[in-house]
Amino acid sequence: MKVEKFPDRVIEIDQEQFLYFGGTAYLGLPTNKAFQNLVVKNILNWGTTYGSSRTANIKLRAYDEGEIFLASHISSESAVTVSSGMLAGKLVIDLIKKQTDCFFHLNDTHNAIRIENSLPLFVNEQLNERLLDSKREKIAILTDGVPSFETKPVDLSFLEQIPSHKEITLLIDESHSFGILGKNGCGIYSSIQYPVKRKIMVSSLGKAFGLTGGVIASDLNFINEIKELETFTSAAGMNPAFVQTLSDAAEIYTLQHKKLLDNLEYIDSILIKNNYLKFDKSYPLIYLLSNELVEKLNQEKIVIASFKYTKDAEPLNRIVITANHLKEDLDKLVQVLNHKK
Repeated sequence: MKVEKFPDRVIEIDQEQFLYFGGTAYLGLPTNKAFQNLVVKNILNWGTTYGSSRTANIKLRAYDEGEIFLASHISSESAVTVSSGMLAGKLVIDLIKKQTDCFFHLNDTHNAIRIENSLPLFVNEQLNERLLDSKREKIAILTDGVPSFETKPVDLSFLEQIPSHKEITLLIDESHSFGILGKNGCGIYSSIQYPVKRKIMVSSLGKAFGLTGGVIASDLNFINEIKELETFTSAAGMNPAFVQTLSDAAEIYTLQHKKLLDNLEYIDSILIKNNYLKFDKSYPLIYLLSNELVEKLNQEKIVIASFKYTKDAEPLNRIVITANHLKEDLDKLVQVLNHKK
C-alpha cells in the first residue's frame, strides 16, 4: 500500500478512505499544527540541517536547551542527542563493550542494542547460572523497555536475585515506552530502583516525540564518555531545529500524552476482552492473535500495522492507538473487535 501524504488517523488508498491504526506516531505530532509551527519556526532560525561536529569551535545553544529538557523529563543526570535511535544504541554498545566482561539479553532486543556473544538472561525459565556463580565480574544486561508482543513494561525484579559481586550495567531501549509510559510520558528509566552500578537509557525520538533523532540518558560521567567517542565527535549531531523543538514543545507533549491516555481509557471501557487480543489500557498497542480478525478489519476499511520483523517470522499484527484518533474512530474499531466469533 502506498499513500501520498503522512498516514495519520485516515489514509487514502486507490481513492478510497480507510481508518488507520498503524505507525509509531503515538502522540500524533507529525500532523499537529502547533507542533509543526514550532518546527518551522526553529528551521527558520537554525536552518534545515547542521553538518558540523558537536565538538567544533562553534556550538549551538539549541543542543543545550533540548538536552536539558530531555534529562529533566527522563529524570537522569544528563542526556545527549544523536541523529537516530539506532546510533544511540550502537554508541552505547561500542563504549560499554570495552568495560564489560559478559553481556546478557533479557528478550528479543531491538537490533540497536544487540551484541555478538550475548547470553540469554533466562534458560528454561530460570536465571542463567552464570549470573549466580562466585566469579566477580562486570556484566551488562540489555533489554527493551516494553518487549515485542508485550503491552506492559519489562519486569526487572530478577535484578534482586543477582549477587552483589556482579557489577551490573543495565541498558534499556525505550523507543516504545518513552513518551508513553510514566508521568507525562517520562518513560520507565526513573522508576528503576533496583541495585545496579549504572543504568542507561537509549531511545528513538522519531516515534512518540515526532522528531528524527535519538537520545542517550545516564549519569553525567557516562554521557561525557559518550561525547568523547570518535564516532560521536566525527558525526554531525541531530538536526538543531529539532533539538530546539524538544524544549519548546514541552506543553504540547503533555497535552498530547493526556489525549492518548484518554483514548486508551475509553477503549478499555468499551472493549470486550477476549483471547484474540492482547491489550492494556496504559499502552497504545493492541496485538491481534487472529488472522481472521485482521481480514475483518480490512473489510471494514480499517488498516492496521502488519509486517515481519525478520524475513522468516510470522507477520506481526498490531493496532496502534494515537492521540489523534477520534471517539468515532475508536467506536468503529471496537465494534469490529467486539464481534469476533
